[in-house]
Amino acid sequence: MPEALVVRRETHLSAPPAAVFALLTDPEKILRWMGTEAEIEPQPGGLYLVNVTGARFARGSFREVVPVHRLAYSFGWDGSEEVPPGSSLVEIDLIEQPDGTLLRLTHTGLPNEEQCAGHAEGWAHYLGRLSAVAAGRDPGPDIFHGRK
Repeated sequence: MPEALVVRRETHLSAPPAAVFALLTDPEKILRWMGTEAEIEPQPGGLYLVNVTGARFARGSFREVVPVHRLAYSFGWDGSEEVPPGSSLVEIDLIEQPDGTLLRLTHTGLPNEEQCAGHAEGWAHYLGRLSAVAAGRDPGPDIFHGRK
C-alpha cells in the first residue's frame, strides 16, 4: 500500500491512557468530542457506529481491543461508494507518558489522495476536540456539524 495513502496523526493528551481509552470507547464520552449519536461495542467483532456530523454515519467493526493501550477497527461511511463501511482501517495506540498520553492514529485503506486529504482534515479536527475534552475543556460547537 503506498505510503501516500496513509493518514497518520499524533497528539498529546493531558489525561492518563485509561481516561483517553474511555473517551474512545464509551458512547456517551465519545459524544463529548465527536458525533451526535454512537453505538460502540469495543470487543473484537463488535460494532463501531458513530453519526459523526449529525448527517453522516461512520460504520465498521472492531478488530482489536487492548484496554487502555490499543484499538483497531474497520471504518467507512454509510452510503459511500468510495469509502464504504468497513473498507478502511483505523488503528489507535495509546502510549503512557509522565504528563498524559501520546495518541498515535494510523488510518489505512483509503482509496485515493482526495479521500486521504479529507480524512486527514477530519482526524485533525476531531483529535483537537478530543484533546480539549481530555484536558477538561469544552470543545465548543462542532464546525463540521451537518456536513455530508
